[in-house]
Amino acid sequence: MKTIKITTLALALALMSFTAAPSLKNAISTEIGTSPISWKSEMIDLGEIPQGKPKAIEFEFKNTGKTAVLITNVKASCGCTATDYTKTAIQPGATAKVSATFNAAAKGPFTKTVTVTTNAEEAPKVLSFKGTVL
Repeated sequence: MKTIKITTLALALALMSFTAAPSLKNAISTEIGTSPISWKSEMIDLGEIPQGKPKAIEFEFKNTGKTAVLITNVKASCGCTATDYTKTAIQPGATAKVSATFNAAAKGPFTKTVTVTTNAEEAPKVLSFKGTVL
């Protein structure tokens, strides 16, 4: 009799854990899927720009999370682009910028990227800009 009660109790607890797990998984995946960084634009079209004259580009973002965001690295896709970024922690609700300066040496269409790594996201964010050098 005691064995039946223990077995029934164990079965009931096991079933309760299976029914609770999907809602917990949904809550976790919803939280993980939401980025704490909201970019104003991830792609900027510069249009036509003159050759040999550096062009400044600014990617602005807002910290929409609940903790401070720190940019840990910014890397351009080529040596023709210099980068700069906010070095201090960006508090929740605050905005910051990642700047790039593109020095167009060759004529024609181009697409360049800037990769931003932060403490808020596992995967780096790839921002891009494009245009045509005259």
